[in-house]
Amino acid sequence: MLSFLRHGAACTLVLAASLPAVPALAQSAEEEAALRSAAESGRDASIKRIQDWIALPSIAAEDLNMQEGVEYMATLAREAGFDEVEIVPTSGHPGVFATMDNGADRTLAVYFMYDVKQFDPAEWSSPPLEGAIVEKEGFGRAIMGRGAVNQKGPEATFLAALHAFKEAGITPPVNLVLIAEGEEEIGSPNFGDMTAVPHIQTALKEAEGIFIPASWQDRSGAVDVNLGSKGVVELELISDGANWGPGPKTDIHSSLKAAVESPAWRLVHALETLVEDGGNTPAIEGWYENVRPLTEHEKDLIREGAALVDPEEQKETLGITRWIDDLPYDEAMIRLAQEPTVNIEGLVSGYTGPGGKTILPGRAVAKIDLRLVPNQTREEAERKMRAHLDANGFEDIEIEVSGGYDPTETAEDSLMIRAEMATYERLGIPYALNPRLAGSWPGAMFTDPPLSLPAGHFGIGHGSGAHAPDEYYVVESTNPNVAGLVDATMGYAHLLYAVAEAE
Repeated sequence: MLSFLRHGAACTLVLAASLPAVPALAQSAEEEAALRSAAESGRDASIKRIQDWIALPSIAAEDLNMQEGVEYMATLAREAGFDEVEIVPTSGHPGVFATMDNGADRTLAVYFMYDVKQFDPAEWSSPPLEGAIVEKEGFGRAIMGRGAVNQKGPEATFLAALHAFKEAGITPPVNLVLIAEGEEEIGSPNFGDMTAVPHIQTALKEAEGIFIPASWQDRSGAVDVNLGSKGVVELELISDGANWGPGPKTDIHSSLKAAVESPAWRLVHALETLVEDGGNTPAIEGWYENVRPLTEHEKDLIREGAALVDPEEQKETLGITRWIDDLPYDEAMIRLAQEPTVNIEGLVSGYTGPGGKTILPGRAVAKIDLRLVPNQTREEAERKMRAHLDANGFEDIEIEVSGGYDPTETAEDSLMIRAEMATYERLGIPYALNPRLAGSWPGAMFTDPPLSLPAGHFGIGHGSGAHAPDEYYVVESTNPNVAGLVDATMGYAHLLYAVAEAE
């Protein structure tokens, strides 16, 4: 569910200098050389690990390979050196919890997902489960396949760092806690079952913070340090003639439309009430009453990053010609971070095959996602959606929620964020502090009580195409600004040292 649109590439060293310092990393030159040598010798195995994982797609929405996927996730954890690994049942698909006790003073938690989005092989230039190596102009050689960047490539690269520690005979400088789920791509409806297990909660509370592996370097090599993410609710709105007074209970001949009402049009009219301004502004009653606007400091951070980005390149990447309301790029990025949304993911009704089929559909479904900002909550959004439909005469429109979670926020002076910035600075990676990622992940399970952990995204390297055809992850970079697999592996090793040594 994460969004991969970057808004900036500024190196916020002036801001970082005002925060508590994270000292230089403590590993010796000999240790660093040994780790790099191990990462290089394990490169082929690391590539194959990603390809093998891509070949086993676990798709929660289709109930595909979920048991096989969780067992494979557990195997990956064991092979990487986690000494306690368990498969954890939930009310839905199971997850994996694992710990690695390295006798360290500090503990770092990491979040994984083993599920991926659906795919249509006909839309891909290379088979989506093959993990073929392809050339990506401006970046180099990449693995193409479903899950390559979201999130199997980055996750497997973090595991590659742990393999490098093992191969080099070096004990990682922090203890590790791994928590992995198989339902992120359907809104993590049962992830709370895992984080509420007493011994899992106890282990997580010992961590200094938690992060999700990422690989979002742009062509310049820059990354974002995200201080939060929007929340999300995934749901369906259903207009079903079998439940609506006028009917019809099934599809009927379209010639009857002059005498019979249409569930499809009923749904269209209900959808129209949810938004205004051409669909760009939610119109649900009370939707904005708890929204926390961005502060001027947060807006300034966004403007700083936007000033170093080519807006036309961003438009070309997205296939658009303008931003909402013809906003300049920096204001569009402020709007992207600040505004909650009501989005139609898909509309399904009646016949959609070749040619025509003259029917009046008995049922219509709209797939919707709601993006939430602090201080909105999932519970509030669901309640207000129901109340809005009822108040506008659409009591018959059903709401089926499949998953979702609240927004997240993490303080920029937290140890987790400072360790990320220290690592990027050591590696010479330009970065921008991003107040809020427009995409979503279930970080609220960690940042909210009772855990109240700092949470973030970390990683170097590049990939793109999440949720889309031709998804890829770069393993051999020809761009001097962008990390390939070995350098990305070393980035995670450096992060562990930064967490261990932070003051």
